[in-house]
Amino acid sequence: MSILVFVLLISVLFGFYALYVSLMKKRNKLSEASADIDVQLKKRYDLLPNILNIAAKFMDHEKDLLEKIVELRTKAVSQNFSQHPQERLMIENELESNLKNFWISVENYPDLKSNQTMVQAMQTFSEVEEHIAASRRFYNSAVADLKNAVEIFPSSLVASWLGIKLDMPFFKAQEFEKTRIDVKDYFRK
Repeated sequence: MSILVFVLLISVLFGFYALYVSLMKKRNKLSEASADIDVQLKKRYDLLPNILNIAAKFMDHEKDLLEKIVELRTKAVSQNFSQHPQERLMIENELESNLKNFWISVENYPDLKSNQTMVQAMQTFSEVEEHIAASRRFYNSAVADLKNAVEIFPSSLVASWLGIKLDMPFFKAQEFEKTRIDVKDYFRK
């Protein structure tokens, strides 16, 4: 009888340890995903001043847009994603929206579009944006994994006992990004 109790106790402890390890891995994966987004965003922030300087020489009429992008970049760089995730998401969404307007404006400047330095900068920027999108998918996957572990029994008991909570939001598309785009709206009239 005592051997059965001992085996049962060892099994429970092993099960608890396995759940603990799983939760820690998921939490660390989420931290890694968050840090990866920061790395990709830093690439974007480092590239933006160069692109804006090139474009500023051509785009006198879009001075306000360029200044707004610089302002948002400065705000975004100063934010810590893990400490203020909701505020950071709002700034990032506004920055992305303004960057889309910027790229649309670039289309109206043939000299700028044909400038080799600008073409190369645009290609690099496109690659960085693809990396950011991939990092966000990885992050959302990590959020979902931890969310499931924190909410589903029996790991929810271990998570609650350890004080593990999910306070990181998912990256979601903004409403304006979900609407259909009519390309003819972006051509000069």
